Amino acid sequence: MKFDLKELNETLTGKLIGRDIHYYDETESTNDVAFSLGIAGAPEGTVVLADSQRGGKGRFQRSWHSPPASNIYTSIILRPGIRLSNASQIPILAGVAAAEVLDKYCPGKISLKWPNDVLLNEKKVSGILSLAKFTANHLDFIILGIGINVNMNQGRFSEEIRKTATSLSIETGREISRQDVLISLYENLEKWYKKLLQYGFDRVKERWIKLSSMTGDTVEVNFLGETVRGIVEGIDDSGSLILMVDGNKKVHVSAGDATILK
Repeated sequence: MKFDLKELNETLTGKLIGRDIHYYDETESTNDVAFSLGIAGAPEGTVVLADSQRGGKGRFQRSWHSPPASNIYTSIILRPGIRLSNASQIPILAGVAAAEVLDKYCPGKISLKWPNDVLLNEKKVSGILSLAKFTANHLDFIILGIGINVNMNQGRFSEEIRKTATSLSIETGREISRQDVLISLYENLEKWYKKLLQYGFDRVKERWIKLSSMTGDTVEVNFLGETVRGIVEGIDDSGSLILMVDGNKKVHVSAGDATILK
């Protein structure tokens, strides 16, 4: 089913996130559209929503398969007024918000994988990609791109990710309302965003650690050709992954691809 834009606007009236909805049946990338809107001065809470994307992207320019009438592809503009060094707290917050929403459909089966994946039964069901515009050390705005596999069937995933990706409908055996998931996502994201601005990052960090199953796992993190291997101890106040390396040295990793070693 298509999104009901009238209901979306009515439900989100008076809220921060979703105050202004830019909807597209198809676009190249919701993140690209949102970034252009941010440059043009679009207010905080503006969202871009698409039924499909021609060039959806994950991290490191990987393709995010974006067929129509199946999933959620949305980007949110935020202007938190925080230091640039704390910008990575925002996608961590988005992971917490998305995981809590999806846990309602599959209780106890959702977990967070650093830095930007939401897993369902250890398969990827959602990904978050952020873009930031900054001047010197000041964060002008940040774009949160969130993709959620809602009603994808197994055959619509590309062969390369078929064993590692899933959807809500695959795991529940029924069709899920994208509209309901989307509204819950916006509302929960707003709740956690306001908590971050009011109380700081501690509550977000505690919730992320609780929702993640990575603590105690041995992982490899690859970034720009370098590899770090260690045992996960959690995340720090900037959202970086804390690894215990060589048994006695703590390393804080701010970016990269984490692979859990079984």
